[in-house]
Amino acid sequence: MPSGARQLPLDLGHRPGQSRDHFVGSEENAAALSLIDNWPRWAAPLALLVGPAGSGKSHLLSIFCEEAEATDAAADYQGAIDAAERGQAIILDDADGMPLDQVALFHLINAVRSGGATLLMTARLLPAAWTVTLPDLISRLKTAAVVQIGEPGDMLLNAVVTKLFADRQIEIEPHVVQFITRRIERSLATAMSVVADIDRAALEQRRPITRTLVSEVLAASGRAS
Repeated sequence: MPSGARQLPLDLGHRPGQSRDHFVGSEENAAALSLIDNWPRWAAPLALLVGPAGSGKSHLLSIFCEEAEATDAAADYQGAIDAAERGQAIILDDADGMPLDQVALFHLINAVRSGGATLLMTARLLPAAWTVTLPDLISRLKTAAVVQIGEPGDMLLNAVVTKLFADRQIEIEPHVVQFITRRIERSLATAMSVVADIDRAALEQRRPITRTLVSEVLAASGRAS
């Protein structure tokens, strides 16, 4: 390869591990993880995980789905209603980030209650901020057990960045991880994007991931805080 030429990285479709073993527990998500662990001994049949993008909601939902053998309502509302009437667990991810079929969700919640089932949803905002206009659905959503997940602290953000590189089969020095987390927005969504940018730059430039490379990537992307 000629000097100075860049290697074009292949998109290998890096997928973060979604098993229980891959989950990074912390003070910020302890209540949410406890909710999953306490299933099916929930105080209410409807539960809602609320948190910012990248806070681990979908990962927790994946853990719950595997443990409870849950049916995904987003793929088939009627199928989920039928499953709920048989007492099966149901999930609905990103409830406030999709066009919501309010009537179908209302009937699903009723089926969950009458069938002795459980429904776990995730959202970025509390139900009061959703664009819900159906009064009966508003009433049903008020009965949900809501668990909020906060923005990550230092320990969680460091652990997540380390995990995101590990998902890409990259070992990274702890001091480089700390260098990254001290300079980016305190958001797991930002951490995921920054790790992808750093990995891409390292592959393109055929360089190790060092603080110098990280500085260049953050400066180029305007992500340094």
